[in-house]
Amino acid sequence: MLAPADLLDRFDGIAHGRRLQEFGCSRSQLSAAVRDGSIQRLRPGVYVLASAARKVVAAGAHGGALTCSDALRAHGVWVLPAEDESVHVWMGGSGRRHSHAGCECTAHYSAGTARLGFAPIATALIHAYRCLGTEAFFAAYESAWNKRLISAHDRARIRKELPSAARWLLDLARPDSESGLESLLRLRLHLLGVLLECQITIDGVGRVDFVVGGRLILEVDGRTNHASAERRHHDLERDAAASALGFETLRFDYAMVVHDWATVVQAILPALDRARA
Repeated sequence: MLAPADLLDRFDGIAHGRRLQEFGCSRSQLSAAVRDGSIQRLRPGVYVLASAARKVVAAGAHGGALTCSDALRAHGVWVLPAEDESVHVWMGGSGRRHSHAGCECTAHYSAGTARLGFAPIATALIHAYRCLGTEAFFAAYESAWNKRLISAHDRARIRKELPSAARWLLDLARPDSESGLESLLRLRLHLLGVLLECQITIDGVGRVDFVVGGRLILEVDGRTNHASAERRHHDLERDAAASALGFETLRFDYAMVVHDWATVVQAILPALDRARA
């Protein structure tokens, strides 16, 4: 039988005592683990590891699971940096709020029973749409889909629980977007009426992120993916090969897409006119 601390380590560092008891931990064993310091009692019936993430502990103290961007990031989903650093808590359909010191939590009530720890990805995506806005939700949704972290059942549930005004985003989403930056660029250009061919393989060049107008290649480079001199040299070789075939290549990095979108648009639209001429 696993010790209480070992079980908690498998439950995001926090759990109700009744859940631990389902796996064979008796009340006396839980009390003994609290006395020896291997686990802590957060509030009556709730136990945590000292190493549990701070926001997970705060959400548990509030009465639910950590959700929104923090949960998505913990699950490995690409998420834009959040301006709101408060603790977002999934309370299930009718969870009970518990008073706790320093509470500035944002509570989310939605279908299901919220266990402690990190909210499931589909649930966190639903809450992210409400809190983070269209762009952040879309990038996170495509990231989760690309990484096979959400199933067809999850996607159907998300479609059902989001408002009808959000369904065009789900229809636009694709499972082959390899970075959140690609998702942001495609969404923003879609809103400008620019249609992209995605993940296109060009003989002599290789696979490129996007082709527009048949002759314009758009590449989106993440903060680390293209940082090395070797990688930069490889990119220049690809661009030269594309130019020899009549393509123009534009490259944009994280800072440009996220913080200087006007410059990106001012580069793409004239290049697209040239490609169509």
